[in-house]
Amino acid sequence: MQPDASHKLIPMTTFVIEYYSHEGYADLQTLKLMKNYANFLKKPLRLGMFVPVDQQGNVLKEPKNYISWKTLEHNSNGETVDTAAFEEYRIYQTAEQQCFFKDFKVDYNGYSRVRIVATYNTSIELSFNKTDLSFLNFQDVESLTAFDEIFLTRTALRMIGIKRK
Repeated sequence: MQPDASHKLIPMTTFVIEYYSHEGYADLQTLKLMKNYANFLKKPLRLGMFVPVDQQGNVLKEPKNYISWKTLEHNSNGETVDTAAFEEYRIYQTAEQQCFFKDFKVDYNGYSRVRIVATYNTSIELSFNKTDLSFLNFQDVESLTAFDEIFLTRTALRMIGIKRK
């Protein structure tokens, strides 16, 4: 399922032009939003922006039946029962909520390299070097605007200052 197209990652110039076409003027809130987006675009890429990782930056394996577990209303809002049986689910859910980009999955997780792909478009493929903790061919969020379809999560939108409808 394709995420909401209104929350795509776009270049800064497109962001400014599109925002002004709707607003028509710049107040302090508009300028703050633009500054937040510019700062967001300059963030160096980390694997945890795409897929859930632990505190050391290692990819977390999705718990068994996680999708079904997450659909239960009391689990989807983060209010899980704090038992050891559900600790793995809670850890994964917390890490998932820290991702900035929607619907990426691990395609390959080797000794020194992780390859991730967008589930909605497998031609969007990124490789991460575990040795120096860097992405190959991409350095910051802004470099990802070369792709036509990368979608932002609620976490990224909040960081930028965009309220989701």
